[in-house]
Amino acid sequence: MSKIKVATVWLDGCSGCHMSFLDLDERLIELAEHIEMVYSPVVDPKSLPEQVDLAIVEGAVSNEDDRQKALKMRAHSKYLISLGDCAVSGNVPSMRNPIGNERCFQRAYHELADMQAQDPATVVPPLLERALPVHEVVKVDLWLQGCPPPADAIYHVLTELLAGRTPDATAVSRFGA
Repeated sequence: MSKIKVATVWLDGCSGCHMSFLDLDERLIELAEHIEMVYSPVVDPKSLPEQVDLAIVEGAVSNEDDRQKALKMRAHSKYLISLGDCAVSGNVPSMRNPIGNERCFQRAYHELADMQAQDPATVVPPLLERALPVHEVVKVDLWLQGCPPPADAIYHVLTELLAGRTPDATAVSRFGA
């Protein structure tokens, strides 16, 4: 039996979803018999293969680099999972949306500067007008909520997919949990 090729990417978020994936602990060894992690912040390969079976996207789409990564993951994958509340709803990164980029920058880089005000353009990539959930940029096949989703929920989803079934992610995880 051939292994399915899996790629993951971390957009705007805290990486908690990838940490939750690593919390699968010894179950990672079991999964390694069925999947080949071909691209991820937790493995060494630097380029996304032409085609992967499963893409897992963590984080909101907040800047043009995030948008390009999401588009690339979708273009190169058969199935795409939006992993975690930032990817599913925009969550914490989207808290800037009602305030606006300029007001956020003013507050964070000038008003709250302890020593010296900074120009955010030197430390922050140019932001999109709004932070977006992944499904507003690309087609998503499955949403797995949670901040982060529990390792058990990630395991359930992956093993269901490996068994050829469409998992009910709402049965194993929920927003904010």
